[in-house]
Amino acid sequence: MEKLSLDALAREQLETARRASSGRAAHTPVGGHDHVLRQAVIALCAGRELAEHENPGEATLQVLRGRVRLVAGETSWDGRQGDLLVVPQRPHKLEAIEDAAVLLTVAKLR
Repeated sequence: MEKLSLDALAREQLETARRASSGRAAHTPVGGHDHVLRQAVIALCAGRELAEHENPGEATLQVLRGRVRLVAGETSWDGRQGDLLVVPQRPHKLEAIEDAAVLLTVAKLR
């Protein structure tokens, strides 16, 4: 068994994102590309985004800190700390409304 602190991971990734020229950082504490289940803590500085991309499987975003906007076509959903957003099965992007950290959980389709 392993125990992780999402609060500590969010804080660490936000600190890394603030130092990075890209304004973002990520760490995958569970799973990876060769697993069905993957969880990653992603941090984005305010005004930064993850460009539009396809969904590799079923996915959710849990907002750990800050505020984000998930955009798919003409539809968008705002999330703040404590919210859980279900990622749509179509191209989408993630925008940081303010400095934010999210837990992305993906179950890849096989």
